[in-house]
Amino acid sequence: MASVLPGGRISAFGAGKERIGLVLVVNLDRQPCRLRRTMRELGRFRTFDGASLASLARRFAAVDARDGRAVAATADVDPTYLLSHQLHVQPSARLEECFGADEPIRMTRQEVAVARSHIEVWKAVASGPHDHVLILEDDVWFRPGAAAAVDRGWRAAWERHRADGGPHLLYLSYADAGKSAERADRCDALFRPLRGLWFLSGYVLSREGAEMLLRAMPVVGPVDMWMNFQFDTLGALALASPAILQRMDGGSDNAHSILPYLARAGIVDAHLAPVPPRARSNPVLAWTACGEREGLAMALSMLGLRVRAFDGNEPVIHAAELPDLLDAFDALVDAPLATCALSDAIGRSDVRFVLEGHAPARHGVAADRLPPGSTAILPPLGSDAGRWRPICDLLGVEPPPHIFPVGPPRCWRLFRDDRKANGLPVSAPPRGAPPADESPWAMLPGSDWPPSAPPERSGPARGERLVHAPMTAATPQFPGRVETFPGNLATFERDGLVHGADGARLVLDAAADGNRPFRSGAFASPRPHGHGRFEAEIKAARGPGLVTGFFLHRAFPRQEIDIEITGDDTRRMLTNVYFNPGDDGTAMDYGYRGSPCRIDLGFDAAADFHHFAIDWRPGHITWLVDGRNVHQRVSWDPTPIPHLPMRLHGNLWAPRSSDLAGRIDEGLLPATAIFRNVSIWT
Repeated sequence: MASVLPGGRISAFGAGKERIGLVLVVNLDRQPCRLRRTMRELGRFRTFDGASLASLARRFAAVDARDGRAVAATADVDPTYLLSHQLHVQPSARLEECFGADEPIRMTRQEVAVARSHIEVWKAVASGPHDHVLILEDDVWFRPGAAAAVDRGWRAAWERHRADGGPHLLYLSYADAGKSAERADRCDALFRPLRGLWFLSGYVLSREGAEMLLRAMPVVGPVDMWMNFQFDTLGALALASPAILQRMDGGSDNAHSILPYLARAGIVDAHLAPVPPRARSNPVLAWTACGEREGLAMALSMLGLRVRAFDGNEPVIHAAELPDLLDAFDALVDAPLATCALSDAIGRSDVRFVLEGHAPARHGVAADRLPPGSTAILPPLGSDAGRWRPICDLLGVEPPPHIFPVGPPRCWRLFRDDRKANGLPVSAPPRGAPPADESPWAMLPGSDWPPSAPPERSGPARGERLVHAPMTAATPQFPGRVETFPGNLATFERDGLVHGADGARLVLDAAADGNRPFRSGAFASPRPHGHGRFEAEIKAARGPGLVTGFFLHRAFPRQEIDIEITGDDTRRMLTNVYFNPGDDGTAMDYGYRGSPCRIDLGFDAAADFHHFAIDWRPGHITWLVDGRNVHQRVSWDPTPIPHLPMRLHGNLWAPRSSDLAGRIDEGLLPATAIFRNVSIWT
């Protein structure tokens, strides 16, 4: 209702030297509805001259994170900032304890795009004819009483800065950083912020103020954070309370680089993104230029398609086989189609074709044979947008806000379907198996899954031993962690990791304070490792509600390979794999259950030490216990095999849900898991 009621006159706006002469609305090309809504909101108000405030508004095209050219490396933005920059705006002893003030953080593409958008606005203001300009993002509304609040603040700002030709920076919209903002020179209308303001949804900037900001570049980190460091130079002011607020119903595809750190510190209990459903697009047949990397297969996977790639030396696929393949997979890359199968595919109105530039004409596939309206030809080289756009236009989807991937080496066989070649069943899910994610990157396993592991023993680890730690004393090879994660009832603290003659004891007990009821211990390798063998001798914790974990993990994109022993069933081991597509840095973090499988151990893992190992290689993973192969997975069994470097972790945690390990019994605490002789081999 407020959006249609008159908002009143705001005398700060209009023609004249002491007025705000222009409103720039920063808006993405693909968000016309948001622009219309913002213009309607501005139309509720009148200027000093009696004109509609919307008459002063002009659209300013925002930089889109989905356009790789626009967010490419530039001298305007330094995408790596330090945690200390975040702590300057919003102090947090917990964040600093977990990571240290010098922890480097890399901006997301969305944050870079927002920063670039504001920089381009500043350039326009600095070179424009108006002394003062209101800059608005397109997701705002004016709260009741905004007109009077803006006028009071504008008059007070001019009184303070008349000698400067008016204020250089006045916040009409902001969020107080955890109610910690430092405010000086307060009056009823406004204050001078020293630090502690988030958001750039609505601010008035002078021409000289824009020039100051441009001279202060590069923007280091998220632009609203960086602005806090410019407050003194610009003599920044802010209304006593915001007159303009962000809408909560508009949705956003922004991604905040600090959020994973807040979640790991337990400051926010951010839940993992829900697993997206498998895309129901048209079937896709794609052929590549046969390069050393599989960027096209990865790109199709990032769009939510279930992708199968081929080497080219497989048996020819006949017409009768193609429908079943396109039922199991959404996209086939470099499929060796028989002439009859290709003809059938060309004759189908629903099939879409993608060819990389300079793709060789194999199996009769050539661009002039394919229907033009159903075919996309990718440039052999070019920008992210230049490669994303033809595919996305063909499939009727928006380009994702990620760099077009380089992809993994072809020899890693990431998207091959090796289940049949490994003698693995591919039918319905097994009875009694733990629930699994069904996503574009996980297939429901067969009714006899998991298959019996090979009976032969693996023998000693091969290759070079990179790391070995007895864990009897603190070591920089596996330092303790101070953090947590969503779904964990415990925070990991330094005193939860105790080194002694028998190894590293991870002790979970009730917490005396904090926002989680328990505290425990964890350790991890300081750097990520690629393919290799990862080993430890472990004595698991016993008791319901407890999980002893030994696993490989990474974020952006999230990938994980797990060994977990639940305290309510210490005679079995839980193996699990999480896969998200993308190159290093891709912000895809889906997964709740993964693809778990319980393996009978034949002994009680809480009674004594046993040797556990993850042997992770291109195309397959083998889990070993006391030198014996107990479980193996290949590509699409039921996920692609993780391909990016990961850190090795050990922890003892308490799941929030009772489904995994039961409900914790505080009467059995403290509980202890012990790790010793942790090694990493090539």
